[in-house]
Amino acid sequence: MTAKDWQDYEIIAAGDGEKLERWKDVFLLRPDPQAIWKAPFDLKSYKGLNAVYNRASDGGGRWKVLRPFPSEWTVEWRNLRFLIKPMGFKHTGLFPEQAVNWDITGKICKQSPKRVNVLNLFGYTGGASVALAASGAFVTHVDAAKGMVERCRQNARLSGVPEDGIRYIVDDCKKFVLREIKRGKKYNAVLMDPPSYGRGPSGETWKLEDSLYELATLVREVLDEPLFYLINSYTTGLQPTVIKNILSLVMHGAKGSADAYELTLPVSDKSMGETELPCGCSGLWRKN
Repeated sequence: MTAKDWQDYEIIAAGDGEKLERWKDVFLLRPDPQAIWKAPFDLKSYKGLNAVYNRASDGGGRWKVLRPFPSEWTVEWRNLRFLIKPMGFKHTGLFPEQAVNWDITGKICKQSPKRVNVLNLFGYTGGASVALAASGAFVTHVDAAKGMVERCRQNARLSGVPEDGIRYIVDDCKKFVLREIKRGKKYNAVLMDPPSYGRGPSGETWKLEDSLYELATLVREVLDEPLFYLINSYTTGLQPTVIKNILSLVMHGAKGSADAYELTLPVSDKSMGETELPCGCSGLWRKN
C-alpha cells in the first residue's frame, strides 16, 4: 500500500542507508536502515540540502544544519495541515506513509450512519487522530508524552478540527485501557502504533514481539459494535501476516475480517526505476 498523493512531501532518492526528503520547501537527509541498496548519487551533495541527521556512537545523534530553514513549518495533505519540526532521534513529527491508513479509516468513519467513537493509542503527534476527527469521528488520543499530545492539539487547530472532535489524554496506554475496562467505557474502533522497545512507568521492559498479542487482546475488551481495529508496526522483523493473525485471533467471532499490508513511499528519482521505500506494516480488521 503506497502513499502516492502527497504534494508537500516526497522522497527524492534513497540508498546507502539514507533517504533524501523534501518537506514542502525544506530538504532533509535522514538515516533509513531499509535503504540498503546503492544510492543513485552522493545524497549529501544534493544542491539545496538544508540539514543532515548524523547518528552518534552512543545510539543517539544530532542534526547538522547546512542551509538555514525555519525551526518549524507546516505541510498539507488534502485539507489537513501538520506541523513539522526536526526533533531528536531523527523524527520530524509526522509519518507520511500513514496517509494510507488515514484514507482507509477515514472512509469507514464517513460511511458510518452514526458518529464513530475511536480510541487512538500511542497516538504520537496525532496524524491519525486529526484525520479521523476531520472525517467526523470522535477520537480519544492517548500518548504518554505530554509534548506529543500538545503537538496533536496544535495539528488539530491547524486543520480546523472542531474542539469537541478529540479528547486528549496524557497517560500510559496500557494503564489507561485497564481503567477504561473498569469504567465500562466502550469504543467503536481502535488504532494503535506501539513502540518496538520501551520501558513502562515502573521500569518494566516492553518488547513488541513479546507483548503485542497480550496488549491487542486487552484492548479488544473496550470494543463494542466494532467497525475497525488497526495495528501499525515499525518493527523490522514483524511480518504483516503476524499482525493479520493476531487480529484474526483477537477478533474471532466478530463479523469482519482481517488483512495486513506493507506501507511504502515512492522514490522520485527515476534513475532508480519504480523504487519504493518500505515504511513498516499495518494490520486492519474491519466489519464486513
